[in-house]
Amino acid sequence: MPSSKSEVLILIEQIEAYAKRLKLSWIRENFTEVSAESNQEYLLKLFEKEVQNREERKVNLLLNQAQLPRTGNNPFQWDHIQIPQGIDREQIMEGAFIHKQENLILYGGVGTGKTYLATLITLNAIHSFGIRVKFFTVASLVNKLIEANRQGNLNKLMKQIEKLDLLILDELGYIPLNKEGAELLFQVISMCYETKSIVITTNLQFGQWNHVFGDPILTEAVIDRLIHHSHLLLFTGESYRYKESLLSD
Repeated sequence: MPSSKSEVLILIEQIEAYAKRLKLSWIRENFTEVSAESNQEYLLKLFEKEVQNREERKVNLLLNQAQLPRTGNNPFQWDHIQIPQGIDREQIMEGAFIHKQENLILYGGVGTGKTYLATLITLNAIHSFGIRVKFFTVASLVNKLIEANRQGNLNKLMKQIEKLDLLILDELGYIPLNKEGAELLFQVISMCYETKSIVITTNLQFGQWNHVFGDPILTEAVIDRLIHHSHLLLFTGESYRYKESLLSD
């Protein structure tokens, strides 16, 4: 046992130094605050808190990297969604399709909850499994791809996407793409094919996707890769925003 206050301070400094070297950040900052009835209980509490702290930091980092849109706190309404055979609500929300490198295509009118569901799926995947996700509108991703291509940084951006477990492409169909943008988006979809999952939200039927990609052969190739291992959810309800505006009048 240390015999003086100075010796105690030296021991504390040494413990902090070792904890820093071992990257035990919670233990380094809080080990003097933990009380226990035995050495074993003390160590257990330290390790539990360190692991909990690391998991929280990882989740926060993944959430920050995902760049999800803001959503409300209302529970998701499934009443007007047609779910195909081979998948159910629980499997969708638990991200079972992600582990199988399958895709989800969320098709329906504007404001029917497609983006909300994609966001909830992402949140659950991050909190439950530490899934690496990135959320893009199609327009924003295409703009990033074009800029990176023109600046010579396309490989860097593609490698970042390649590291993801799940890619969210929101609002396909709202803006037609030019030739360069369409071809670059096709490269991304091809790279993800059978290696990771994509969730796409769109207000267009497949037969109308040529209005986005502008080339029937390219459009067919995109659809072929997306639907090979995919589940199509149909959102048949009215716009939630429209209904809320009527209620507020």
